[in-house]
Amino acid sequence: MHRPAAFAVCAVAVSALLAGCGSGPQVAAPSSELASQSPLLTAQARATATTRNPILFVHGFSSSGTVWNTMISRFKNDGWTSGELFNWSYDTAQSNSVTAELIRQKVDGILAQTGASRVDIISHSMGGLSSRSYLKNLGGDLKVDAWVSLGGPNHGTNFANACYTTSCGEMREGSSFLTALNSTDETPGAVRYATWWSPCDEIINPDTSVLLSGAVNTQTGCLSHGGLLYSATVYAQVRDFVR
Repeated sequence: MHRPAAFAVCAVAVSALLAGCGSGPQVAAPSSELASQSPLLTAQARATATTRNPILFVHGFSSSGTVWNTMISRFKNDGWTSGELFNWSYDTAQSNSVTAELIRQKVDGILAQTGASRVDIISHSMGGLSSRSYLKNLGGDLKVDAWVSLGGPNHGTNFANACYTTSCGEMREGSSFLTALNSTDETPGAVRYATWWSPCDEIINPDTSVLLSGAVNTQTGCLSHGGLLYSATVYAQVRDFVR
């Protein structure tokens, strides 16, 4: 599904590239009443938590770690603890290779803090590129169990033609960054890869740019780019994938 690539102003494009607007119809997320259950069940939940990987959330272009607040709240409702969920913010204008190194440092810190041997990464939009670069080029495939891309421009998007930061250039179809990232093997190592893509994504053009060879690729309902972050249905599927 393609849309015209004309844009009114670059600033609007830059802001929209991560955030999107609104979301499609949503289905109530599976809920958990863990917090109100008996001490025995709470203890069981803690025992289960020891087998889970901590999760690092990587936001996209022109955004911040706060975009994950809804999803993090849902994970907590389903039994995850604050000590297992990590969102953060970074300079989205810099090269995705620079951000990949920051992700490496972040993952190492999480592993040291939690005592876990691996983390899971959930990314949105451009966050999928920097985290994939970490997996492919910085040894992240040995430290990540599950990797998720929500609306990632994995093969580029013509929307990036409207902005001019280093990172935007890397998101353009045929960029040297994407050519190298997708060369040889799009999903290297023993990591479990999954993508979610919407046929109504107004930012990722073509919509199917998200799909990766070797990943579990899931088409959503008619959701906006930003709506992928807030859909209860997408959350439940992502939760079940990383669990």
